[in-house]
Amino acid sequence: MGTSKDDERMADAGGEVAQEDVAMNVAGEPSGKDEGVVAKVQVHTTEHVSVHPLVLLSVVDHYNRVAKDTRKRAVGILLGERRKGGILEVTNSFAVPFEEDEKNPAIFFLDHSYLENMYRMFRKVNAREKVIGWYHTGPRLRENDVEIHRLVSEFVDGVPSKTQAVLVICEVKPKDVGLPVHAYKAVEQVSDGKGFNDSMQAKSKPVFVNLPTEVGATEAEEIGVEHLLRDVKDATVSSLSTQVEEMVTGLTGLKTRLQEVQEYLRAVVEGKMPVNNEVIKNLQDIFSLLPNLNVEEVAGAFANETNDMMMAVYMGSLLRSVVSLHSLIENKEASKARLDMAHVGASGNKNKKEEGVASA
Repeated sequence: MGTSKDDERMADAGGEVAQEDVAMNVAGEPSGKDEGVVAKVQVHTTEHVSVHPLVLLSVVDHYNRVAKDTRKRAVGILLGERRKGGILEVTNSFAVPFEEDEKNPAIFFLDHSYLENMYRMFRKVNAREKVIGWYHTGPRLRENDVEIHRLVSEFVDGVPSKTQAVLVICEVKPKDVGLPVHAYKAVEQVSDGKGFNDSMQAKSKPVFVNLPTEVGATEAEEIGVEHLLRDVKDATVSSLSTQVEEMVTGLTGLKTRLQEVQEYLRAVVEGKMPVNNEVIKNLQDIFSLLPNLNVEEVAGAFANETNDMMMAVYMGSLLRSVVSLHSLIENKEASKARLDMAHVGASGNKNKKEEGVASA
């Protein structure tokens, strides 16, 4: 139960959270103070987090059961194992009873007994899966995440300096285009003490730094996901419209990422953020891979490719128009034939009635 005072809680977490420090997300955008403490520098590590589809399905199911249509968040434990090269495989998870006070983030409840019993049962099924961290449905970091992370780290096996707990935020209802999974780990950051009651003594505090994240799957999991998507796929939608929709989604995501890069560079130029040589190096590599459109041959190749695509679209439109006109003519001819037959039938009945009256 996290019902201790603010100063005791922050002391256990490794330092006090400065109120004037603005939390920064991966793209360098400022978020609110209640969204947690995120490092203002990018991770200088080769550690990589791979989240499997089973974990994502479990998180969504957990959220729908306990926090749907509310402001609550679902919290659970991540299980998995570490691979060579610093790759962390998140293969399984389970929910944990969790409650927190919305007004006072220092007050929260995490059922330790339930966590220990569930982990003991999971170890009987698969001894290779160990506690590697925890998750919540976010969508952002919060102030008490530091304390929760410290509590979960006590259940992580291994040497703390080599095996650190990770926090994975799974956005159940993402608003932006892109991967709705973000992984973090806590590191100690030393500050000069400015803003801490005017004390110039250096202090350390835990901050979250972002880790490279991907959604990975084994062959069996890929087959299961394909069957699941096959059941929810709309059969009335053509493959062409699906491809166009995927392309639009990809371009929208690319636009969002470029805007984030622009905002980060603007913040660096204005002095709001320090220069990160690793980020600048990655951006330089990206710009170096872009084609040089000033070369006449490259520009001509792009123009020819565009013209070929436009010609195919134009021919498709003409063909669709011809087919529509042909169908319209056939429908008119069929309607005219039906009207003629109806007119002939009505005339025959009228003649029969006249003959009957005359004979009478």
